[in-house]
Amino acid sequence: MSRAGLRFWSAALAFAVFMVDVLTPLEGAVAVLYVVAILLAARTNRRNDIIIAAAGCIVLTISAYLISHDLETIASPALRALVSLAAIGITTLLVLQNHAATRRLAAQARLLNLSHDMIFVRDRGGVITFWNKTAEQTYGWSSDEALGQFADKLLRTSYSDRREVIETSLLDTGRWEGRVEQRTKAGSILAVDARWALQHDHLGKPVAVLETHTDVTDRVAAHSALVQSEQRYRRMFDATRIGVVEEDWSGLRAALDSLPTRGADLRDYLARHPDFVRHARGLARIVDVNPALQKMAGASSSAAFIESADKLLGENDRSFLDALVAFAQGERFHEGETELVRLDGRKIPVLFTITFSPRSDEDHDVLVFVIDITERKQAQDALLAAQADLAHAARVATLGELSASIAHEVNQPLAAIVTSGEAGLRWLRRDVPDLKEVATTIGHVVAQGRRASEVVTRIRTFLKKAPAQQDMLQIGEIIAEATALVARELAKDDVALVVETEPGLPPVRGDRIQLQQVLVNLLVNAGQAMSGRPGPRTITLRAGIVGSETLAITVQDSGPGIHPNDLPRLFDPFFTTKDGGMGMGLAICRTTVEAHGGRLSVASTPGSGATFHLTLPYSQEHASP
Repeated sequence: MSRAGLRFWSAALAFAVFMVDVLTPLEGAVAVLYVVAILLAARTNRRNDIIIAAAGCIVLTISAYLISHDLETIASPALRALVSLAAIGITTLLVLQNHAATRRLAAQARLLNLSHDMIFVRDRGGVITFWNKTAEQTYGWSSDEALGQFADKLLRTSYSDRREVIETSLLDTGRWEGRVEQRTKAGSILAVDARWALQHDHLGKPVAVLETHTDVTDRVAAHSALVQSEQRYRRMFDATRIGVVEEDWSGLRAALDSLPTRGADLRDYLARHPDFVRHARGLARIVDVNPALQKMAGASSSAAFIESADKLLGENDRSFLDALVAFAQGERFHEGETELVRLDGRKIPVLFTITFSPRSDEDHDVLVFVIDITERKQAQDALLAAQADLAHAARVATLGELSASIAHEVNQPLAAIVTSGEAGLRWLRRDVPDLKEVATTIGHVVAQGRRASEVVTRIRTFLKKAPAQQDMLQIGEIIAEATALVARELAKDDVALVVETEPGLPPVRGDRIQLQQVLVNLLVNAGQAMSGRPGPRTITLRAGIVGSETLAITVQDSGPGIHPNDLPRLFDPFFTTKDGGMGMGLAICRTTVEAHGGRLSVASTPGSGATFHLTLPYSQEHASP
């Protein structure tokens, strides 16, 4: 019933009691029924309604007595009126006390409704007697739907332990906490942290349980995802064949921040202070290593590494300085090559990549990924050895083609020696020997003998199988020696060789024989490309400086050129356009040039010859002023 209705019926009842009191012989006895009107007014939960109703009932009781009796007669009617007034007063007082208590309970209930947790009260039988707003919103049942229901049945609660054990713990301690699973009205499963408090009456008897539940479904899901992610990371960490080291560089960060220099000057500072670098190596603390790195380092467990990373690096390791500079400059990654020292002292070559945490991150852990390249190094050494064998075989094959040129070069000084010797004999057989002319002739013999010796030495050096040398070489001398070797071969095919070199070319660093072989191969190929063609046959060799640190050599012929379909494969091993060719010459030439830090390329227009471009780096400090 609405408040207005309660007020109306309260007033109507009071008026009815007044009329009965005045008009019937019952008189004051019926006035006790005014308390019913006061109780109806109390149902509005308004204090003013209670006071107004009580005051009205008192006024009506007194008015009825005065109408029915005068003040001079004080007998039983007066006593009944006083009893009625006392009943009204006592009822009013009790109703006001109950109203105040109800207001206090309502205020407490409103506080419970303000909680972010789901709160409900159940009696000892498990029946819900209170259900707050958050419980309504989270579980989906309104208060009217939940009240009177069995909590466990309504929420389909699943406990981590037996229900009897939990209830016993609650009775023993008065409290219980744990995690349970419950279902909402829509059927969703919630993970909640439950806190129970047992309520006792004034005799200490358990009467109700206050349950406070916190929804931790998202937190549990996040934790589960985190655990799965950690397990997945650990599986990858342990199963990968790449060595992984987790290190803590927080000590390094503090040490670097204390240095008096920053930025570009840091590398110079560290280079001048090797003691700091050695100290910093000890500050890179290893946190964990995976089984692959344990095997790589010859360790049986990770316990041998839970200390500084210093023991994994060689005494003269330079890679740590570069990593330190990258870390100080805020780079995210650093790559390099170094040697890892095994526990037995043996060194193995490795490639490594370091992943740094962002500088803004408080966590200064870094991950180092290490790959053992011992087999690759061995394969490279074997490849270089095979390449050296092939290069030697190519030189021997080239020598066969150049035998006529070699014989021509050796025959020239030998013929000159014979001629000079005969002339000297004639000067001696004169009646008066001309000793001055004899001495000149002997000088010619010695000079031509030395020339023959140089030719033989140059040929032996060209054929010699020796490791590559890194010397400062004058490119003009290399060109002169190479052209001398092929001169006879080119002359046999009526090929004119034109050499154009800029004066004062700077020296290059490399192996004389290897560079000589490259030029010989290019010149011989050019000559063979024009063999048997009508018209003039010309090879132009030019050498000059291109750019600030590059020396360029071009070998251009006037032959038929190279077919466009053959250009992409021209430098592939075992590809050849010549009958009986090995297909290794140009492949070896390109590898040799690239090993010297240069490049070898070709350009050709069919019918207009081919041009090979060879570039080599040179140092500015050796360039002519």
